[in-house]
Amino acid sequence: MFKKVEAYVRLEKLTEVRAALVEIGVPAIDTVEVQGHGRQTGIRLAGRHSSYTVDTLPRIRLVAVVDEEDVERVVAAIREAAATGTQGDGAIYICPMENLVRISTGEEGDEVLVYEGDIDIQGIISPPPDLSDLFAFYLERKYRIDE
Repeated sequence: MFKKVEAYVRLEKLTEVRAALVEIGVPAIDTVEVQGHGRQTGIRLAGRHSSYTVDTLPRIRLVAVVDEEDVERVVAAIREAAATGTQGDGAIYICPMENLVRISTGEEGDEVLVYEGDIDIQGIISPPPDLSDLFAFYLERKYRIDE
């Protein structure tokens, strides 16, 4: 049986999480930039003349399909790499998968998860960039309040 592991993590943790997954042998990871909030329900920012609430924050959604016996290792790797110890670190969802089909070859089931060859990790293991200034600029521009 296969499982889909879907994780929502902070933007600045993407490089570390991808590196951790490649290190334990997960070769295929999909990422999508998303926005949302969990229990924290957003953040309150103060501008020059007023303050405002940003109720959806940018996050990265990572999706990996793995064998059922690898789920615990994958979840542990994501938790360890994505954790900052503060509210808003993200969430991990695990869903069952009925079948997998590789479009190019028509392979089905276990054969799809088998990867033969080297995983190209060029640039993945490098330290993550400092995105704090970019993140602040993004929030400032996106949620500007005109008076």
